[in-house]
Amino acid sequence: MKYEADLWLPRPVEEVFAFFSNAANLQALTPPWLDFHILNPDVVLQTGAHINYRLKIHGLAVRWQSEISCWDPPRSFVNEQRRGPYRRWVHMHTFAAERGGTRVGDSVEFEILFGWLVGPLVMRDVKKIFAFRQQALTKIFTGS
Repeated sequence: MKYEADLWLPRPVEEVFAFFSNAANLQALTPPWLDFHILNPDVVLQTGAHINYRLKIHGLAVRWQSEISCWDPPRSFVNEQRRGPYRRWVHMHTFAAERGGTRVGDSVEFEILFGWLVGPLVMRDVKKIFAFRQQALTKIFTGS
């Protein structure tokens, strides 16, 4: 399955990328209903870095580990699930200067067990999570 979204923010690409470069900021972009916690918030993001999380998916406690598989500041980075609820999760983040601000892009490719059965429900959840993320980014970078 694939999900894509983008958002324009009225801030320079270096500032937006710097925000994403701090793993501790991920919690501000995650909906509260996921009860999300980064277990190593001081991790330095770079190629090969691992980020460990704890969250709840529909009330079930889950541990997740992502690895930064590509790090190209301030243009892009990719995080891939190494341990977690998905069979495969690859999330590419892109940042492009545009109209005096930054176009932030998200492209996620994922596979789940029993995708034929639960795929529509998981996609609905992914869309809700990224809608929250876009609202949070807008508030952080515009104050509204």
